[in-house]
Amino acid sequence: MSPPSPAPQNDEQHARELRERYGERYRWLLLLSVMIGTMASIMSSTIVNVAIPDMSHHFALGQERAQWVSSGFMVAMTVSMLTTPWLLARYGYRRTYSGAVALLLLGGVVGGFADLYSLVLAARVTEGLAAGIVQPIPAIIILRAFEPHEQGRASGIFGMGVVLAPAIGPSIGGILVDLFGWRSIFFMVVPFCLASLWMAQRFVPRTAPGGVVANRHGAALDWRGLLLGSIGTLCLLNGLVDLRGGTPTQAALLLSGALMSLIAFIGWERRVLRQGGEPLMNLSLFNYRQFAMGSVVAVIYGTALFGSTYLLPVFMQLGLHITASHVGTILLPAGLVLAVTIAGVGRLADRQPTYLLVSIGLALLAASFALMLLIDLQSGLWVLVLLAVLGRIGLGFILPSLNLGAMRPLDKALIPQGASTINFLRMLGGAAGVSLCGIVLEWRLAAHGDSLSQLQTSPARLAAFDEAFVMLAGLCLLALAAAWQLKGGDAPRPAPTPET
Repeated sequence: MSPPSPAPQNDEQHARELRERYGERYRWLLLLSVMIGTMASIMSSTIVNVAIPDMSHHFALGQERAQWVSSGFMVAMTVSMLTTPWLLARYGYRRTYSGAVALLLLGGVVGGFADLYSLVLAARVTEGLAAGIVQPIPAIIILRAFEPHEQGRASGIFGMGVVLAPAIGPSIGGILVDLFGWRSIFFMVVPFCLASLWMAQRFVPRTAPGGVVANRHGAALDWRGLLLGSIGTLCLLNGLVDLRGGTPTQAALLLSGALMSLIAFIGWERRVLRQGGEPLMNLSLFNYRQFAMGSVVAVIYGTALFGSTYLLPVFMQLGLHITASHVGTILLPAGLVLAVTIAGVGRLADRQPTYLLVSIGLALLAASFALMLLIDLQSGLWVLVLLAVLGRIGLGFILPSLNLGAMRPLDKALIPQGASTINFLRMLGGAAGVSLCGIVLEWRLAAHGDSLSQLQTSPARLAAFDEAFVMLAGLCLLALAAAWQLKGGDAPRPAPTPET
């Protein structure tokens, strides 16, 4: 006979014991536990890019097929974020988090030993699924386990650690690829995952959000909503890619499919909510003005962030003819400034209105894009460094403040749904942002009679880049109007118990 399952109160008792054993430092140990796993998931999303050329040569792949190693990860991560609230309610924090980190570990090991490209791609999709589940969890913990006057500082410390991972990861990854080949990239997440699993067993409670017992017999996963969301995401991202390199007819069909999937998704989620079920995305979130406006900011912010991450290096290399090594040198100080800014602004978010901090960040980000119009072939490298730093300071104001401003007004029961939804929208905007910048750049190059295949830089090429930067600045100003609507989301709330 199988042993009897533990009584439900055992999970609640376990959570109380953890708080009593570690006292005031417990919530920080809990945050550190999930921060390490999140760093591993974010690192795995960016670091593989440095290994794509080596991987393409090993498997004799074209650039398009090799790029699916990165694209497959992004699609899987974006969609799986929506499943986090259901997993937490059904299995609790520890099982959900540890299971996702173990899945990330498995993807790294399998990808590192794989001899077939299809297996490498499957490993990347597995890593993406795990990363999507993990990434909303820290925001839930910060709003659940920390008192309002500590939430900004916790967000800042968490954001600093998470930003350093993609800033340093590619540099370390490049060295590993040169010394040990592309397989070493997959193994890089292994020590982080092992450390995070060890800490999860010690500090992450077994309870579900709110300190309640996880219900293994709760509502089933909204598979239809997940399927519609997945189809819509795939159609959107592939449609945007086809706008750049495919046929107009195919792009139109895919984008139409994305629109129809969105309409069907909204209709289905409303139906599930009316029937008293558990929707994949609880649309009542958008009844909160601050969350609705925060979602608009998140989409545009993701578009600008990921789009500029693509556009800036391309501009420096193909517009200004700066070597790849110099591009890395120019962008490195900005990454370090970003980490420091996030930590400082996190403390400000405990005392200043978050809508004001987000608005300042968007204004600085817009200014950094607009000032790129002053750059030409005679500009000094220090000007590029300064503008990159200015943009990253803007990002540092936005990162720890946006989630707090959008989610503080939510009913506590909606916080897990809010965290997964806003992360999903930010990543969807980011995934679309790279394609959007590429489309606008190629459109303006064609309008000016130039192309990136030509070796020499021309005034027409610089004008095309300028217009792409103006588009990003305009998006930031549009987000600024939405960010001002976050006003009122910082009203004092009852201090939570140190429970998650």
